[in-house]
Parts: sequence; structure tokens; C-alpha cells
Amino acid sequence: MKEIRGRRLTLLIEADEIERKVRELGERIREDFKDAREFVVVGLLKGAFVFVADLIRTIDLPLQVDFLWISSYGQSMESSGSIRIVKDLETDLEGKEVLLVDDILDTGVTLKEIHSFLIMKNPARLKTCVLLDKKGRRRVAFEADYVGFEVPDRFLVGYGLDWGELGRNLRGIYAVEDQ
Repeated sequence: MKEIRGRRLTLLIEADEIERKVRELGERIREDFKDAREFVVVGLLKGAFVFVADLIRTIDLPLQVDFLWISSYGQSMESSGSIRIVKDLETDLEGKEVLLVDDILDTGVTLKEIHSFLIMKNPARLKTCVLLDKKGRRRVAFEADYVGFEVPDRFLVGYGLDWGELGRNLRGIYAVEDQ
């Protein structure tokens, strides 16, 4: 039995299911971006780094990778609702085809704000990809262009997602049990 901070974890999505879904997403993205002259994948740190690493290896196209480090959770199990940019991009996105990748689409606040922030950098095209979508928690209207799994409204860890920096290294996706 797996635990974090004295809480039991329940496996929701096994590692092999994640691997299959990442390959499917990569195939769709490769097809959609096959004619891109300059293609940039922007990952949101820290949660999406595992997903981005696996995803880009399935996209057989020339591409650049950059990361935007944002913070909205801290040590809590709830988003603070305010987005803080810890590290901005080093890549100029103007005129480039861009894929914004995050681990989870929850309330929609973070992705909508970051999407707007990236639009101001004048990309030729901007699409979004998330591994997980918690539609039941949406507070603002925002939908990702590519979605791996729809998940229930539970606090999740694993495959890059954390609880106070713990759990990112778990290969599957787990729900943190109340007690």
C-alpha cells in the first residue's frame, strides 16, 4: 500500500495506460503540427515535466522545448487561485507554432491565464494539451485541445503531480484518500 504524509493512495491510472495515452496524444499532435515550420512545446513546471519528457519523444518532428515555471498550489491541496511566474520562457514565440502542455486542467484559471500570457507573445498558432482533465472543478470556461484522461474531483499525485513536492516520482496516477 502506497502512502504520502500518512494518507493512503488509491491507484486510478496505471503506468501502462498512461504510456498508451501519451503515444496516442503524440500521434495526434504530430499529425496536426506536421507542416509547422517552427514548432515549440512549452511545458508548465513543475507538474508537467514528466509528461512533457514522455510526450515529446512520441512526436517525430523537429521541435524546441521550453518551460514556464509557475506556482499556484504551494504546500496546499487547493490552488491558491493566483498564478505567479517563477521563470519565464527563454524562447521567442513570435510567429511560431506552439503547444502548451500541462499535467492537469482543474479550475481552468491557470491554463486560461497562461494561454492569454502566451497569446501576447504572438505565436502563429497556440494549442493546449493536458494529461488530465477534472471537468467537475471548472471555474472558468477553458477546454484543452488535447486531453489524455478525464478524472474525478479528487486530489491526485504521481507522474509529475505532487502534494507539497512529494509523489511526483510515482509511475501511475493516484488519488489521495481522506483518511
